[in-house]
Amino acid sequence: MDLLKKIPGWLKNKYILTATGFVVWLLFFDHNDIFMQMERRSELRDLKKGKAYYAEQVDALKKELSELKGDPASTEKAARERYMMKKNNEDLFIIEEK
Repeated sequence: MDLLKKIPGWLKNKYILTATGFVVWLLFFDHNDIFMQMERRSELRDLKKGKAYYAEQVDALKKELSELKGDPASTEKAARERYMMKKNNEDLFIIEEK
């Protein structure tokens, strides 16, 4: 009984003990604990970086598409460089770098 008298009164309060237990449960044992939240926040940050990268790629491709639709010379240039197309009276030489 001497041991119980040495414990402060606020530590014997059932509401404080219950609230403390609830907070500990939420922080460490719940499915959405603090570690999972940090992991998800990191994943969200990575996904936002990926979204920005792909948005830049889409803008570049839209610009290129508008150039290809508007200018026949750029269409011919793209066909020659990317798809190795040639005119009937031309020879095509492909030089590969190692």
